[in-house]
Amino acid sequence: MKLLRNHRAGLDGFINYGLVLVFYFIMQFLQNGGNLTSTFTSQLVPICVYMIMAISLNLVVGISGELSLGHAGFMSVGAFSGVVASASLMESVSSAPLRLALAILIGGIVAALAGVLIGIPVLRLNGDYLAIVTLAFGEIIKNVINCLYVGLDNAGLHISIKSAEALGMDTAGKLLINGPIGAAGVTRISSFFSAIVLLLITLFVVQNLIHSRSGRAIMAIRDNRIAAESTGLNIIKYKMMAFVTSAAFAGMAGTLYALNLSTVVAKKFDFNTSILVLVFVVLGGLGNLRGSMIAAALLTILPELLREYQEYRMLVYSIILILVMLITNNDTLKDMKQRAVMKIKTVLNGSNKSTKAKQAGGAES
Repeated sequence: MKLLRNHRAGLDGFINYGLVLVFYFIMQFLQNGGNLTSTFTSQLVPICVYMIMAISLNLVVGISGELSLGHAGFMSVGAFSGVVASASLMESVSSAPLRLALAILIGGIVAALAGVLIGIPVLRLNGDYLAIVTLAFGEIIKNVINCLYVGLDNAGLHISIKSAEALGMDTAGKLLINGPIGAAGVTRISSFFSAIVLLLITLFVVQNLIHSRSGRAIMAIRDNRIAAESTGLNIIKYKMMAFVTSAAFAGMAGTLYALNLSTVVAKKFDFNTSILVLVFVVLGGLGNLRGSMIAAALLTILPELLREYQEYRMLVYSIILILVMLITNNDTLKDMKQRAVMKIKTVLNGSNKSTKAKQAGGAES
């Protein structure tokens, strides 16, 4: 049974990797053939970013069973720390891909540290209380960044929460983060290839965590906290593991997203962004990584496909979203799916038994 479970988990993981690679090669083929519009081409990196966000949030909401409404806060931490890191490394690291990799790593580490600081008090809460606190965290981060001024000159980084003049930079200094104006003049070094690589890394880490001993402990805590605690599991430790891992990948996604734009503002990472990512997770299925990826891709592309219907675009988008939610949560369709799966299993088991019988008959003869 354990071998069969590991086999299914491995097959499921390879299917997820295959979908990502198929998506990459199809987009590359269409782009090289000139069949993608400039608008759609500019959406390729954000699509991957939202896929990473959905996978990372699913680790908390679907696997850990906790409701987090401040995921965009970790994304903003990674975005602005990545922008600062990229600008600081520009002279010492001339290679753009290497600088991007270092900036993504730094953004992930800073977001993970924020996850630890937030997780220590927050993860002692449950249900609605945790959701409210994470929501507050997201709004606090947004307002802190709106008051943050960061500059870079020959003496290094300068940080202030008062004004740009309070930084005290020399005349050759460059303002990296300008309070509510955000980060302007960002050097764009993100690429579709780097986004796909980060997406594959996210899938690899999250899938291996889910199917590891720690992942089974996290799901045991989700299913029955009291029973899990009675067996000696450290509740806070495993919840923190899922929360911090999720925060780290959200920060990496934020860095990738920010370095794909020339201007980044804190209001982009507000409550609406957290809810949007949560919609991806719920629509794709709690604990279903593949469903989260597909939902994130479709719901990111859909508003652009409906752009020609400018006046009714968001109305149609909302109606489609409601219909999909109703269909995916329809009990009749779920029963039909379960019956179809049972029939397939019956057919496969019957074919396996007949094959074994033939092999046994051949051995006897």
